Amino acid sequence: QVQLVQSGGGLVQPGGHLTLTCASSGFALDDYAVGWFRQAPGKEREGVSCLSENNDNTVYAHSVKGRFTISRGTVKNTVFLRMNDLRPEDTAVYFCANHMSDYLCSKLSNDVGYWSQGTQVTVSS
Repeated sequence: QVQLVQSGGGLVQPGGHLTLTCASSGFALDDYAVGWFRQAPGKEREGVSCLSENNDNTVYAHSVKGRFTISRGTVKNTVFLRMNDLRPEDTAVYFCANHMSDYLCSKLSNDVGYWSQGTQVTVSS
């Protein structure tokens, strides 16, 4: 089945860290630019980060720059989002997705190929 599956969400205290994993099934995520998105209650889905197809460019939303890092895994077709110094405003459902072009990736566009199922990240004391 063609899909993206992510894991790694959960509850973390402010200042803590969490790593999300995204893995593809039925297609090669390594052949695409890949992005991370999030959606908080009552808010629109927003792009958080994106990594170009050839790993030569990364884009981060201003709100997470310097705290989050997107990277490919050593296992094929896997991508990580390392989240450090988490804040309550980072609380959201997080999604990963493949982009059909590096341009769309660079714009953190919601126009993607496939979406993951989403996982809750809650930052609270």
